[in-house]
Amino acid sequence: MAWFDFLRSPFGKPVEKLEIPLFPLRTVLFPGGCQPLKVFEQRYLDMCAASMKNGTPFGICLIKSGSETGEVAIPHAVGTLASISTWDMEQLGILTITVQGGRRFRILETHATTDHLLMATVELLADNEPQPLPAERHRLVPLLRQIVNDVGAARIPEPHHFDDAGWVGYRITEVLPIQHLAKQKLLELNDPIARLEILERYLDQRKLLG
Repeated sequence: MAWFDFLRSPFGKPVEKLEIPLFPLRTVLFPGGCQPLKVFEQRYLDMCAASMKNGTPFGICLIKSGSETGEVAIPHAVGTLASISTWDMEQLGILTITVQGGRRFRILETHATTDHLLMATVELLADNEPQPLPAERHRLVPLLRQIVNDVGAARIPEPHHFDDAGWVGYRITEVLPIQHLAKQKLLELNDPIARLEILERYLDQRKLLG
């Protein structure tokens, strides 16, 4: 299979499938998010080199069981495409990169290469069109603006979309001090409005909203 393919579902809708390497981590990458990473294992150094050379993404998934180093970890089924936006190697053998989150995907099947790199066939999940932030959720915006000012453009780069329900939900979720599994569940939600409602309840309970 080529790294990108189109199929038809039984309902006649196109299904976009990719074959990509996976980078299982103890973190969750969200669409439109930025994540700095240090890469030092040879399998991932090679993966990053190929990604930059060919302009192809890899997938970042939260680890379900296993560890980030050594043997192949088992990832959660839903992850996010990652593209390298910046890189540096100040120390030989340690690559510092920043990745940009793309579309979400669901793993269909996996296999490990001889060097323990996990490869996967994935289907891309439907991209939500920008959805206006409901009026009753506007109270989330001042908090998010404060967060953006505090963390800076390196963490949440422009353009900012404070009127987009999906963007607002992803940006709040990625900075919340909550367990990775909770972030994973919010990543998996297909409804951006439902994600905002969960976030608002959580923030209200902690008296973090005005």
